Amino acid sequence: MKRFDAWDVIINIVVALASLACLLPLVHILAKSLSTDAYVLANKVWLWPMGFTFEAYSKVFADASIIRSFYVSVFVTVVFTILGLIVTVCAAYPLSRKQLKGRSFITFIFMFTLIFSGGIIPEYMLLSQLGMLDTLWSLILPPAFSAFNFLIMRSAIYSSIPVSLEESARIDGAGHFRVLFNIVLPLSKPIIATLSLFYAVGRWNTYQDALFYIKQNIDLRPLQLKLYYMVVTASESFQLEATQVQLSNPDVLKAACVVFATLPIIVVYPFIQKYFVNGIMLGAVKE
Repeated sequence: MKRFDAWDVIINIVVALASLACLLPLVHILAKSLSTDAYVLANKVWLWPMGFTFEAYSKVFADASIIRSFYVSVFVTVVFTILGLIVTVCAAYPLSRKQLKGRSFITFIFMFTLIFSGGIIPEYMLLSQLGMLDTLWSLILPPAFSAFNFLIMRSAIYSSIPVSLEESARIDGAGHFRVLFNIVLPLSKPIIATLSLFYAVGRWNTYQDALFYIKQNIDLRPLQLKLYYMVVTASESFQLEATQVQLSNPDVLKAACVVFATLPIIVVYPFIQKYFVNGIMLGAVKE
């Protein structure tokens, strides 16, 4: 019979409370988005919708600017994730091999950027001189390489793919690219899926760079920047671009937009959850 352990009970309670702290705000936002204005104004909506209705969602889908911002966010996230993975893999694989001379110094340069950076002003001036302001490339190229994700990928390749496997492939006549595509990448699926989630979620939720770099061309504003402008709007009424609908309480529409922006990540995550768990645990257990 298993001995009673008070620490197990405490840990389970802490984990349950932490899970509720993450889940309940989302449930509250979902309930508000499915409630009518009158109940939200009366502060009667908590975890269950009152006066169940999809009116807010119908207004969101009818607004051209929100749908356009959604497409911009999807395009930027997909291109950014693919480009980020390509750059990360191309940097992590050679720097994980001992035969590369100077790999320690190059790795130190990458790690140095985790502590010190040029700052937002030099970056803005650089993008301005390159003519990338008010373009989608200003949201894709600057953050495409993550030194933190590079270190994760490098450590995973170094610890999980033995050098002997690469040497046996070289004896058979395989080159660097053949080893990368036929050996390294297939064996690195868990960590690639994990970094894909890191890149995609990070890009999807970020709006600060778009706030700085997308000023004139409002058609290029991502969905998160659109939500930012909605949240900071202090007016008592909120006006949609296409539908021209005035609401007495914009909180319902804001809640619907938040759910609309969060849903894609929630839908994608279950399909890569097993790879995400394997990638997180990679290297945690040593034989």
